[in-house]
Amino acid sequence: MKKNFRNIIWMGIGAFALTVTSCKKFIKEELVTTLTEDYYKTDAGLEDLVKSAYTPLQWKFSEEQSYAMHNFGVDEFREGDQFNNVRYNDYDANLNANDAFVNGLWTNNYAGIRRCNQGIEMIASYNNPASKVLGTQAQKDLRIAELKALRGLYYFQMVQQFGGVPLITSVPSEPQYEFPRASVAEVYQQVIGDLKNAGPVLPWKYDAANRGRATRAMAYHFLAKAYLTRGSAVTDQRGQKPTDMDSVIVFADSVITRSGHALEADYGSLFNAAYPDGRIAPLGEVGAAPLSSKAKIDANNASNEIIYAAQFTSNLSLASSAGNNQTHLYYGTQYDAGMPGMARDFFNGRPFRRMRPTDYTIDIYDKINDSRFFKTFQTVFYRNVAVTANETFPKFTAADAPNPSLVGKPRVMPGDTAAIFIVNPVDKPLLTSNIAKMRYYAVYARYKQTTAGGAVSTDFSPNKFLAMIKFNDPIRLTSINNEARGIRNGTLARLAETYLMIAEAYGRKGDYTKALEYVNVLRRRAAYKAGEARSPQIWQFIGGPSTLDNTETNNLATMTLFTTSAASENYPASATSTSSRFIHFMLNERTRELCGEFYRWEDLVRTETFYERTKQFNPDISGSFSQFHKLRPIPYLQMIAQTKNGKPMSASDMAAYQNPGY
Repeated sequence: MKKNFRNIIWMGIGAFALTVTSCKKFIKEELVTTLTEDYYKTDAGLEDLVKSAYTPLQWKFSEEQSYAMHNFGVDEFREGDQFNNVRYNDYDANLNANDAFVNGLWTNNYAGIRRCNQGIEMIASYNNPASKVLGTQAQKDLRIAELKALRGLYYFQMVQQFGGVPLITSVPSEPQYEFPRASVAEVYQQVIGDLKNAGPVLPWKYDAANRGRATRAMAYHFLAKAYLTRGSAVTDQRGQKPTDMDSVIVFADSVITRSGHALEADYGSLFNAAYPDGRIAPLGEVGAAPLSSKAKIDANNASNEIIYAAQFTSNLSLASSAGNNQTHLYYGTQYDAGMPGMARDFFNGRPFRRMRPTDYTIDIYDKINDSRFFKTFQTVFYRNVAVTANETFPKFTAADAPNPSLVGKPRVMPGDTAAIFIVNPVDKPLLTSNIAKMRYYAVYARYKQTTAGGAVSTDFSPNKFLAMIKFNDPIRLTSINNEARGIRNGTLARLAETYLMIAEAYGRKGDYTKALEYVNVLRRRAAYKAGEARSPQIWQFIGGPSTLDNTETNNLATMTLFTTSAASENYPASATSTSSRFIHFMLNERTRELCGEFYRWEDLVRTETFYERTKQFNPDISGSFSQFHKLRPIPYLQMIAQTKNGKPMSASDMAAYQNPGY
């Protein structure tokens, strides 16, 4: 079994170049079947080695580890009715050292680190003045800086999930079997050092042809995040320093003001490939089922707000058979069964139904003034089943037809709303008699009652719930209906998060006025603009106005939101001071802006709110949930592959090496 761990360090780098086949842009793939170490002493070989160091970034988005390790077991999401990997949401005994995902996280990141170490050493010693790509010291320094930025990111991913891990920053000259864990503080020093060294050498941005390479904006964004994560610790020991928040501010500000990245004017532009194209039919006319376009996916991938993303290809011949971005699968409700007029299609995708938003998530948005709710969750499904001669769906009668010409015609035509999820508040339940009068085939009311003043119930369920549409991929790699491989890039950093980080840093320093300046940049963007289309639910069921005025003023945050126990913020019981409420306020802001974007588990652990918030807001949490779950177990396969003092690790050695509680 020693071979398993040794492969992390010694796997032949010839294989690395062959694993870049699902990257795009700056990576040009060539099938090479007979590589030796000598290949990596050439321009082409070293370039391939650098490119291969990017491939492990895709792992986070390629399969079910994406949601399991980041969005399960937190306050934002709970289980759907077709859940897998429930151990990550319930924290039961199946989440242990034998878990495949924790082993995959370990081996994948160390594979990336190994490639970075190899590239740094080989490029540093490379000497070919005639080389067009590595002939000068500046060219070599640029590639080394890329690799240091990547290595810093890989170690940052590791320390947030595992705590202290082995620090390996060079290629061993002989087989190595002993890998003591460094302290958390030492790992953060490595992360910060790598990102800090890389930043000044890298350009702020690259052109489209080199999109996906590490940049100064990427390095400084993650550098700010590393300082914020280290400095957020109160009881944890991460090597935090009094200057950490100042460092967050310096590096985050440089990204905001100097990188050339900019926020999208409309929040929805980040995800609009999931919004329908095509004409929705006027009442009684035949329209078209919603579609989207590859152009929208390409525009989403190319957004100037995105600082850094794992790159995926739309070229079938270059894509991995098991990889590509599959995150679009996990958030959908079951629209293709139990909803008349609906069948599975490309636009709405494959509804794996792994998770659904919690009540906390649904409630934390201001649905009247903040457009992000209706741009994040799907509340309407448009009929995509064609009308047939023997139509069995309900038809208009003389009693309910809007005009006589519609009597006997289907109540919902292709392109019409077939099903609607109504997100009315609990103090505005809908009468079932009024729901029955709606022309839609299916109505799912969040709160309803049979008689006024009677018992309130819900139509929301583990099977029928609000689908998060941020990652919907209505194109995908092939035209096969069940194709799982999406073509969206996997966003790792976008500028909106940079704003939230600098806001939190100012707030942690007690400068709440400055913190709100950055929060309100995002809130202004999120506000409805004059004339902007918005959901009729706002005035029909939620209690908002029917006018189309700008909601910016109403959407701005004020200090009252955290200097008092504002009802809108749903603070936990422990939030009794302005400083503690501010941290929870920022977590709420992160939900409103970044919901589901694979940050949440690490956010809650970072802020030391993981146990309290998950316990309070996730109804699926089991009795086995404990404080020690703030770290993942060290993989068993990695421990049995090691030695200590030249001998295989004993049971007591492994117990000492393992994180507490596992």
